[in-house]
Amino acid sequence: MSLRRFHAARWDEPLIHQIGAPGRRGQHYPQVAGDGLVPPGLARQTPPALPELSEPEVLNHYLRLSQQTMGMIGISLFGTCTMKYNPRAGEQAARRLAGIHPAQPPETMQGLLAAVHGLDLILRSLSGMDRFTFQPAGGADAAWTQAIITRAFHAARGESTTRTRIITSLQSHPCNPATAATAGFEVITLPLGENGYPSLDALKAALGPDTAALMINNPDDMGVYNPEIAEWVRLTKAAGALAFYDHANFNGVMTRIRARDLGFDACMFMLHKTFGVSKGGGGPAVGAYGCTAELAPFLPGPLVAAGDAGYRLEQPPLATAKVREYLGNLHQVFKAYAWARAMGADGLREAGGLSVLMNNYMEKRLLTLRGVSRSHPDQPLPRLEMTRYSLGQLYEETGVSAVDVQNRIADFGIDAFWLSHEPWIVPQPFTPEAGEMWSREEIDEWIDVLAHVIDEAYRDPDHVRAAPHNQAVARLSDRDLNDPANWATTWAAWQRKRRA
Repeated sequence: MSLRRFHAARWDEPLIHQIGAPGRRGQHYPQVAGDGLVPPGLARQTPPALPELSEPEVLNHYLRLSQQTMGMIGISLFGTCTMKYNPRAGEQAARRLAGIHPAQPPETMQGLLAAVHGLDLILRSLSGMDRFTFQPAGGADAAWTQAIITRAFHAARGESTTRTRIITSLQSHPCNPATAATAGFEVITLPLGENGYPSLDALKAALGPDTAALMINNPDDMGVYNPEIAEWVRLTKAAGALAFYDHANFNGVMTRIRARDLGFDACMFMLHKTFGVSKGGGGPAVGAYGCTAELAPFLPGPLVAAGDAGYRLEQPPLATAKVREYLGNLHQVFKAYAWARAMGADGLREAGGLSVLMNNYMEKRLLTLRGVSRSHPDQPLPRLEMTRYSLGQLYEETGVSAVDVQNRIADFGIDAFWLSHEPWIVPQPFTPEAGEMWSREEIDEWIDVLAHVIDEAYRDPDHVRAAPHNQAVARLSDRDLNDPANWATTWAAWQRKRRA
């Protein structure tokens, strides 16, 4: 086993406000003719505290910072988030939207509306739903959309005071119980059974005339697929409640499962996970929310509709409150449309199959490593898309935690793996997801690095606990991270704290 020699660049780089000199400029603009363009009450009394630099100084500063950034540029198997390649063609296409204003008349942006409507039709085909909105800015927004539509739907039927509970499971994404609670519902969380998913008996005990909805993801973040899901939905519908499918983990089942075929009333897709759109630190994201014709009147508007005269915007008759400005992050929708069209139905199916294949290839190798186990080890079925592993034995025998291992693998150019949503069902968890885009050589390198770090942990645990060693910065102390007196989110705030 030969690991690549990796060492991140180390520059003693100050903040941009701390370099340059008064009077330096990268561009000189002509003086604006005329006075009084800004009302006196809005005019600044003092110049803004902006850095003053020449163009080369700015370029060199950000070049050096880019060399210090790990930032999802190594092998990134960031589980539950489906980190995949984002085609440059999509980025270039989205740049064309820079000149479009969301408030301009629909007849002046027919091409963009055609792409939005086109992706709507693609997602309808993949889900069986009747209408999609792209307003939600991520998964939590889509779950919130479900929560407020659930509230409005039951209110329209005169059951707003009786349908007060939403059922979810311990392994559902936390945004489902969180948004349900925020919308005023009582949350019923079902525990996991022996097979890795809640039992039908647990669901039956929770269902009743007060149930408003079921909000569930399947497969879950452990890669476990509930084979009884159709019966779950049937029982939920028989109780008069709505069924919502959180498709955050759709990557491994693309073209193989349709939410409507299982009886669900609504579902969501993560464009920034499954559909080839970049996933930055919290955004920009899109949680595409689709539903049946029965729920479509409650969708937050406006929606894009097609007609003989082209594409238009229309407001659903019973529209709930908007969850995002205008139509949402349409530059991301445009990228997802380009990606889905390029992949085609056959490409999507192949990608899903490769995702499952690579995940189970990883599992075979990872379970041979000392100190590694997986959730529900007695369940024989293959896992879908990802598997939840544990470094609990490693921690017990060496004192090296999953976070310590995260920091150490970064020394080899490997992005930190995802741990687990809370609560931790397995001790010291890690949840890699191969997806379809990583080569076998890259997967093997990822596992080789992990095997090397585990071997280090048994030979020299202090060395691993002190990582990272080859990065631009060392491990930050908890005091620096948790004490507001030691950090600030803006230069102005930092100056105020320093003066204080």
